[in-house]
Amino acid sequence: MGAEERRQDEERDRRAVPSPPGGLLDLLSVAAVVLDARGRCVLWSPQAEEVFGYTAEEALGQYAAQLLVHEEHIELVIKLFAEVMETGANWAGAFPIRHKDGTTRLVEFRNVRLLDDHGAVYALGIAADHTTLQRVETDLALSERLVSQAPIGIALLDPELRYVLVNPALERINGIPAADHIGHRTREILPRFDVDAIERVMRQVLLTGTPVIDQYVVGRTPADPDSDHAWSVSFHRLEGPGGRIIGVATSIVDVSERHWATIKAERAQRRLTLIADASARVGTRLEVEKTAQELTEVAVPDLADVAAVDVLDAVLAFRRTNGSQEAGPELFRTLAVATVYATDLTAGVKPGDAITYEEDRLITQCVHTRQAVLVPRVEERDLQRIARSPDGAVALARAGLYSYLAVPLIAGSEVLGVLELLRAHNPLPFDEDDAILAGEIAARAAVAIDNARWHQNVRNAAETLQRSLLPGRPPQLVGLEVASHYQPAGSSAEVGGDWYDVIPLADDKTALVIGDVMGNGIDAAANMGRLRTATGTLADLDLAPEEVLQHLDKTTHGLEQYATCIYAVYDPHRRECRIANAGHLPPVLVRNGRHPELLDLPTGAPLGVGGVPFHTTAFDLNPGDRLVLYTDGLVETRHDPIDERLDTLLRTLDGPRRPMEETCDWLLRALRHPDDHDDVALLIAQAMPIPGCATREPKPSFV
Repeated sequence: MGAEERRQDEERDRRAVPSPPGGLLDLLSVAAVVLDARGRCVLWSPQAEEVFGYTAEEALGQYAAQLLVHEEHIELVIKLFAEVMETGANWAGAFPIRHKDGTTRLVEFRNVRLLDDHGAVYALGIAADHTTLQRVETDLALSERLVSQAPIGIALLDPELRYVLVNPALERINGIPAADHIGHRTREILPRFDVDAIERVMRQVLLTGTPVIDQYVVGRTPADPDSDHAWSVSFHRLEGPGGRIIGVATSIVDVSERHWATIKAERAQRRLTLIADASARVGTRLEVEKTAQELTEVAVPDLADVAAVDVLDAVLAFRRTNGSQEAGPELFRTLAVATVYATDLTAGVKPGDAITYEEDRLITQCVHTRQAVLVPRVEERDLQRIARSPDGAVALARAGLYSYLAVPLIAGSEVLGVLELLRAHNPLPFDEDDAILAGEIAARAAVAIDNARWHQNVRNAAETLQRSLLPGRPPQLVGLEVASHYQPAGSSAEVGGDWYDVIPLADDKTALVIGDVMGNGIDAAANMGRLRTATGTLADLDLAPEEVLQHLDKTTHGLEQYATCIYAVYDPHRRECRIANAGHLPPVLVRNGRHPELLDLPTGAPLGVGGVPFHTTAFDLNPGDRLVLYTDGLVETRHDPIDERLDTLLRTLDGPRRPMEETCDWLLRALRHPDDHDDVALLIAQAMPIPGCATREPKPSFV
């Protein structure tokens, strides 16, 4: 309490304050009667009329015994009166009196002798209705017993919020005697609490009269200074019979057991929620970096202010097969970082960076021991074992890092890396429960990261195989310009079996091939290579397109995988293209100056079905005309009808003519999403003029 506040309190104590009606004296209606030495009434208070029924005019000058006492009690009254007047001894007790209305009432008396300045003797009688007094005494006794024997803490504070009553239970709770509370404010008794908030609530209760029930307060008292306790505190305004505000009463119940049980239950629920969230959000795509980022985003902000995933570089390179080494430094690669706010905690940390940590670093200790490393309170010496560099340690200190937790990422028997968690703004240090929770999340995430790295490894091998089997830059062709593009599937899917080929033939002809082996992975890529090799061999035989497909159908029958294919042969001297289809989507013909159209070809059955004939269609392809061959990954989606997607393809091509390579890129940007589940092969051929060859009116025909 400040000096000014103390001065105001002292000034308030010296001030004369009138008592409003409704106090205890008013409730008892205490009467005052003065008798002279002969027993006559010489003074009569207004309250005496309420107790005895007589007005002052009726009572003054009358002998009190004759007026108020029954005949059988007159002798006793005169004897008691004489003792008081002669000896000066006080007399107190209950006595039956005769009321003006004729009834007999028991009245509580207090009689004392008075002397005036002339030596005259008088008797003062203080009287109250016995029944009323007894009821008040009973209420007071009951209230006192209830307060003193209550198992909960009870206190009464006056309107200035100073203690005026404290029961034994509150003495035990606070660890301070009741006498040391009286006259003091809460801030003087319990300075370690949020006293401003408590007094703010009490003032509001005093002002409005609205009780505040079951408000939680957590803190430490002198009774148990080393442990936090929780109390349920209630406040209500206390008023006298006439509405006079006496103060604010508070009741305090120790609910620490319930509080910690609730905290434990909430933590368990939070733990289950976070684990469920991690299960749903981590590992949505078979991509190592994406999975690591998902893990950090789950951990922030519910578990940490900053989360980072660092994976052993040897694990990513598949050089590590038997878990972590027992000693020595480790090379880590940061895959993902997530933060609640912009902070120096991430200074110098970027995804993709590689850094070597010595054996004494906490992150290295985590992978070597395969155990969580918990530092509830980070000290200066710990910063050097956490940071990436001396400058990093300074940045961590500046950012206010005070709690650190690292848990290993273990899949099977192999340690993949570490999930690091840091707190600076979060007021709670990491504890064992946090370590267990982080460990459970990390265990689930480690499996997803391991699956992703193996998938990426297999996928990279398949993609490498597939790209190696696809043709390189096409040779110089007569009367034909071609552009091609291959795009693998989105990262969440395996590589497929899409392929294309451009094969120069005799007499300046060119074979154009596009196909799709159903399925994915290395098997699909390998079978694609077999079909491409077979197609090149058959093309050299100068067979008709339907005959090539018939031979490929027999080849595919032994591969245990179906495939779709389009085989076309372009003759630049005749301006003619002959084409056959084996279950593939129709090509698009873009004639110079006309709208694009889908070629109306017999669909045919996929290669490998067997026994289904194929048919060749012939149509003119004049200079400037383009033939667009593509696999289904360009147009198919999981949600849109294929007819709508083919219309979209035509609309996309029906615009300003772009160069061939640019057209490939334009189609992929317009029709593909990066996460599409299938790969795409795209081949565009444009007829070019040859001197001496006349352009013919296009007339498709079947052969």
